[in-house]
Amino acid sequence: MKIAYDAKRFFHNTSGLGNYSRDLIRILSKYFPENEYILLHKNKSERGADILENSSVEFIETSKGNMSRQFKMGKDAQRQNADIFHGLSGELPLKWDQKPIKKIVTIHDLIFVRYPQYYSFFDRKIHFWKFKKAANTADKIIAISEQTKRDIIQFLKVPESKIEVIYQGCHKAFKEEQSHEFIQATKEKFNLPERFILNVGTIEDRKNLLNVVKGIHGTNIPLIVVGKKTKYYQKIAGFIQKNKMEKQLHFLEGVSMDELAVIYKLADVFVYPSFFEGFGIPVIEALFSKTVTITSNTSCLPEAGGPDSVYIDPNNHLDIQSKIKFLWENESERKRRADKGFEFVQKFNDKPIANELITLYRKIIS
Repeated sequence: MKIAYDAKRFFHNTSGLGNYSRDLIRILSKYFPENEYILLHKNKSERGADILENSSVEFIETSKGNMSRQFKMGKDAQRQNADIFHGLSGELPLKWDQKPIKKIVTIHDLIFVRYPQYYSFFDRKIHFWKFKKAANTADKIIAISEQTKRDIIQFLKVPESKIEVIYQGCHKAFKEEQSHEFIQATKEKFNLPERFILNVGTIEDRKNLLNVVKGIHGTNIPLIVVGKKTKYYQKIAGFIQKNKMEKQLHFLEGVSMDELAVIYKLADVFVYPSFFEGFGIPVIEALFSKTVTITSNTSCLPEAGGPDSVYIDPNNHLDIQSKIKFLWENESERKRRADKGFEFVQKFNDKPIANELITLYRKIIS
């Protein structure tokens, strides 16, 4: 098979959509190298350079011009005689020629519909139009969770038979053993306390970090936060200052993927009280790191966390506080849940996901 991909996110996105794109190509080229995987975009970057070293993966420069991704990329894929075009981030090209090609789109979430207050009016309208158009054009839609599948059916009015749920994995760093020297160097570089709880993700309203900060107020539990700051950070900074918690919180920046993997492993507890996610990759990063996880009882997070993570009401900082204190004070319970979580998370490993993707590709062209 020859599969063409919209590689914009692969080359130019550092977080969720970029990681999904790079991991998908990485695992397919590893387990099914007999296929051709074509990355289409106007230019490439250093991101994913190691994946491009695989002989089955090729970058092809697409036609230039404004809106070429929308109007020319599909035809470029057809000129390459691709069997399938896979849009990795909720979009498909708008123009195609007569040459046969199957079309797949991955939709990660419809948060802009569920939580419109986090998006501008213009962004909501554009996103909805693009997702609806892609859903109608596609021969198959990949939803990354059962929650996303339900949202696609409800909001985009797509028949259930058109949607396949294929979970995503996480970066290979979280499944590797780092050397003792690297672990020590990471501890020293970021001046990590002996014990701490961890939160990872963009510091924005939806991720709900403020309720974690409120939850540890009045305790001596250190919190490490790894994530890009937005305007929402000012709310958190105000609470920290007002309650003299400066020594209790540590905000880290410039953390590499390998360093982040170490920080997950060193944490006593991972806390992720997001109001809504399409999947929640940080949850499986924590479970692969054998770190017990506290997360919300909403959206897809129980799908990612499994039966042995600890669930909270994200609106209730006292619930968050009681669950943090319970795990902080019970080492045997942390270990029991971490071991069970590690067993559960194997379903998000590379090979099962690669098998599901290839099965779908084969089915669609047979």
